[in-house]
Amino acid sequence: MVRGLRGATTVVSDEEKTVLAATEALVIEMAEANNISPDDIISVLISTTKDVTSTFPAKAVRSIEGWTYVPVMCTHEMDVAGAMPLCIRALMHVNTDISQQEIAHIYQNEAVKLRPDLKK
Repeated sequence: MVRGLRGATTVVSDEEKTVLAATEALVIEMAEANNISPDDIISVLISTTKDVTSTFPAKAVRSIEGWTYVPVMCTHEMDVAGAMPLCIRALMHVNTDISQQEIAHIYQNEAVKLRPDLKK
């Protein structure tokens, strides 16, 4: 069965090393929390707020050992007034037997404020 895993994080500044490190930490935690291996991943869609322009976050995903062939794409999030700044979001499509209610969606740093209802 195909499921979607959600996650988000924030960075303190738009610097390449910071964005790549935060993205890598996010997707690794998403996979580990749901017992997902790279072979289970169909694709990863990463969006950033418009103030994240220093690098493509997908670069971080492709550099993780074993993740080279995971399809990854980046885009910008809608530019809504009052939205959380310096935010990186991920949607990971995976093959899994985990039920929708058991999926662990991961929110890190200031992004925990986006979905407090999903905190486990």
